[in-house]
Amino acid sequence: MKYEMLILLKSDMSEEAIDAELKKYTDIVASFGGNVETLDKWGVKKTAYPIAYKTDAFYALMTFTANAQALKELDRIAGISQDVLRRMITKVEEK
Repeated sequence: MKYEMLILLKSDMSEEAIDAELKKYTDIVASFGGNVETLDKWGVKKTAYPIAYKTDAFYALMTFTANAQALKELDRIAGISQDVLRRMITKVEEK
């Protein structure tokens, strides 16, 4: 199945820290036999409302194919990461 994961990271992270955090998620997908199609870094943008007292975040969108175990692991790791403000995984409708 094809999915998208929108990740909001803390905006005060260094470029190397952001790359390392995003690589962690691409590695998880690969370790479960999935394939990352795209990883779009949108950069720092304002949030609609304050999250953990922050009004901006670094946005990244990852499009990938994976199985259910990979989704659970992605959600688990993103949930316990100190640098992730929000994450959302959605299924992409195939046309």
